[in-house]
Amino acid sequence: MIAIGNDHTGYDMKKAIMEYLDNRGIEYKDFGCGELTTSNYPDYAKAVGRAIQKKECDKGILICGTGIGISIAANKMKGIRAALCHDCFSAEATRLHNDANILAMGARVIGVGHALKIVETFISTEFSQDERHIHRIQMLEED
Repeated sequence: MIAIGNDHTGYDMKKAIMEYLDNRGIEYKDFGCGELTTSNYPDYAKAVGRAIQKKECDKGILICGTGIGISIAANKMKGIRAALCHDCFSAEATRLHNDANILAMGARVIGVGHALKIVETFISTEFSQDERHIHRIQMLEED
C-alpha cells in the first residue's frame, strides 16, 4: 500500500495521482490535505513517514510546492529515505540504489503528466539488493 500526503499546493496533483492509482488497482491511503486552504507540509510528511515506520504502508508519495520542504521533513524520521525526484531517471536510480521509500515531488515544478510517469517509475522499480548499496543504506541508518 502507498501512503500519499500533500500540503495545499500539492492538492490537485495528489488528486491526479490517486486517480492514476485507482485506475491501476493500486491501494493507497490518503494522509494529505483535503483542500486548497493553507496548510503545513511537515504535518503530512510526518503522517506518511509514520505509516511507513509502522509498516502500514510500503512506500509513500509526498507533494508540496517544490518538494524540498516536505522531503526535508520526512528525512528527519528514522528509517525514512525520501527522494525528491522531478525526472524518471532519478526515480529509478533512487529505488535501485537507495531503496527510497518515499517519492517527493513539487507541484509547482513539474506538470501532472510528467509526475504520473515518475510515480509509475518509482513504484515499479525494485531495490537492486546489491551489497554495496545495502552497506550504504546501513550507513545512512547509523546515528
